[in-house]
Amino acid sequence: MGKLIGNKIKSAVFISGNGSNLNSIIKNSKKKNFPIKISLVISNKSSAKGIRYAKKNNIPYKIFNSLNMQEFERKALKELKIKKIKFICLAGFMKILSKKFIKKFNNKIVNMHPSLLPKYKGLNTHLKVIENKEKISGCTVHYVSSKLDSGKIILQKKIKVKKNDTMVSLKKRILKQEHLLYPKAIKNIFLN
Repeated sequence: MGKLIGNKIKSAVFISGNGSNLNSIIKNSKKKNFPIKISLVISNKSSAKGIRYAKKNNIPYKIFNSLNMQEFERKALKELKIKKIKFICLAGFMKILSKKFIKKFNNKIVNMHPSLLPKYKGLNTHLKVIENKEKISGCTVHYVSSKLDSGKIILQKKIKVKKNDTMVSLKKRILKQEHLLYPKAIKNIFLN
């Protein structure tokens, strides 16, 4: 992405749920040396608890509670254009963006996934890890491509799966790592 000079990159975060990764990105974006500024939060669910972080930090947010993905994308693109957004972080965004949408933001959309890709793409990653008696799991920040969870990997963090781990305990431990890894990956993109 090249060196960052002067102003921070205007960015948006897409969420569907609790927004803990959004909160981590917002906290980091307040640091002087962090390359992006969160200028917009977009959710596809009015019930997304993560909206509270946008409110708390006075970040404009939009909720497009549409089941129709084309309509969601049309509204989102309009808003992204108005706010002059150059970079998008997906943080627990539970919808699949169209090829057309991804193409408009070519290599400017990143996602956090709660497994060590290419293993366990899609949903229920922690369940699959436990069922398959994996010794190691973790999380991955990757570029978004038109294939689900298949874009170029930016950074990964491994953690050991404990013998007594449940889906809940594993998820909790991986989530802690996500909060550290996502900001680190964003810095890697812009500051390398």
